[in-house]
Amino acid sequence: MANAITRDPETMHGVPVFRGTRVPVQTLFDYLEGGDPLEDGFPTVSRALALDALEEAKQLLLASG
Repeated sequence: MANAITRDPETMHGVPVFRGTRVPVQTLFDYLEGGDPLEDGFPTVSRALALDALEEAKQLLLASG
């Protein structure tokens, strides 16, 4: 799995974003937390990329436990 989440000080001041975009990953979490469906939300982020980002976040969380 390629990294779906990137962090670069030159892009959005180092805020984690979806690979190839300037969309902060935090936006995905806020959107889902609000109860909105993934299908309706991100015109510049594919569903597959959003799911990859969620999988990466899951793996990081489980690895640190």
